[in-house]
Amino acid sequence: MYLPQRDDEATGIANYIDQQLDAIRAAAFGLTADQLRETPCRSELSVGGLIKHTLHGMRDAVDRLGGADATPEMSADGIAEYLAGFVVGGDESVDALLSDFDATRARLRDLVLASNPNAETLAPPAPWSGIYDARPIRLRYFLNHLVEEYARHAGHADIIREQIDGMSVPALVMTLEGAPANQFFTPYVPEPATIGADRA
Repeated sequence: MYLPQRDDEATGIANYIDQQLDAIRAAAFGLTADQLRETPCRSELSVGGLIKHTLHGMRDAVDRLGGADATPEMSADGIAEYLAGFVVGGDESVDALLSDFDATRARLRDLVLASNPNAETLAPPAPWSGIYDARPIRLRYFLNHLVEEYARHAGHADIIREQIDGMSVPALVMTLEGAPANQFFTPYVPEPATIGADRA
C-alpha cells in the first residue's frame, strides 16, 4: 500500500502504478491454474486474462518510455488480437505469465522513476476514440493514464476474485505485505500447491 509520503512527482506516480499492479497480481494469490482462467461474471474477463492484458499494456509502456515508436500497428485482425489478449489459453504457462508480469513490472517502475513527467512527447493516434493523428502532450498525461488504466483493471480483478471464492483483493494484498491480523483483517491462508502458496 502506498502510504502518505512527500515524494517527487515521478516517484509518486511510480508508487501509485505499483499499488494498482499489486492488486492485479495479488488477485491470483491462492488460485489454481483453472480458477485463474475462470470467467464467473457475465463478461469473458478472468483474473488470468486481466494479468495477461495488463502485461501487454506494461510492455507497450516500457517500449514507449524506452524511446520506441509509440504509433500502434493497425491490422485487420486487430480486434481479434486485442480480445485474445484477455484469454490465458490452456497451452499457456501460468508460471511464465506471472514471471513475465513481475519482470516487466520491475522494468516499468525503473523507467517511470527515471522519467521527467514534464517532458514533451506525443500521444499516438487513438482511432477507437476518433483521434487519427499524434497529439502533443506532457509525459505526465501518459503516466497518469497508466494509473487510470491499471486501477480500472484492479477493480475488475477484485470483483472477479470475489466471485470465485469470496476473497477481496485488498485482503490478499495485505496478506502478501505481511500485515498482522486485527479486528478488521484476518490474513489469508492459501491452499497448498496454489499460486503463491510458497510465498505465504
